[in-house]
Amino acid sequence: MGRVEELPEYAERVLEVAELIPPGRVMTYGDIAEWLGEGGPRQVGRVLALYGNAVPWWRVVRADGTLLPGHEPSALAEYRAEGTPLREAPRSAEGHVPRLDMRRARWDGEGAHI
Repeated sequence: MGRVEELPEYAERVLEVAELIPPGRVMTYGDIAEWLGEGGPRQVGRVLALYGNAVPWWRVVRADGTLLPGHEPSALAEYRAEGTPLREAPRSAEGHVPRLDMRRARWDGEGAHI
């Protein structure tokens, strides 16, 4: 039988916050680090890269609203299903991939507790 390894405490905390983000809303990597009062955007990104498959990873995003490279189709499907505010890309944009409308989609964690 394989041994199940325990997640590092910081990883558990990051994943807990990711699970709190309501459908149709997003937090940036930096927002989560700031909310936890620990680490930074890169540390949050690393946690999600290693352990994020079990949580709504598409709700944790870059501050500029661009979609995670290599994951655009799956993230975009989730955003559309959840009604996450998007800014459609101009026809001149490479790949015509929309961005998140950060002004409307960003969640500040109000009302959430861990």
